[in-house]
Amino acid sequence: MAGGALCVGLAWLGAVLPGLPTTPWVLLASYCFGRSSPRLQRWLKRSPLFGRLLRDWDEHRGIRRPVKILAVGTIAIVVSLGVLSGRLPDWAQWTVIGLAACGAGVVLFVVPTVPRNGPDQPAAS
Repeated sequence: MAGGALCVGLAWLGAVLPGLPTTPWVLLASYCFGRSSPRLQRWLKRSPLFGRLLRDWDEHRGIRRPVKILAVGTIAIVVSLGVLSGRLPDWAQWTVIGLAACGAGVVLFVVPTVPRNGPDQPAAS
């Protein structure tokens, strides 16, 4: 339960701080609560902020396109501001850019995108 609570705290920080991811912490919190406290896992899945993300992951093993766009956009903005500030040495700037590119690549190409019309939704006409 302590691990789940820590992960929820980190997920909340990730929701408000642009450099910290939210999704991995929410998924890890749900896993920890699922192993220790089903009641807390149900609470997390009903959360207005994290519930839809967890349901998408449970049902489709992916995240929605707007979440991906927000994640990659945030990565691009934060990295750009950090690099353009000129406060980092060249090697650190390239390291940050490389890590950001890897993270964006994972979000875009490795993590599945939830289909717009899931099996429980009618097709748009």
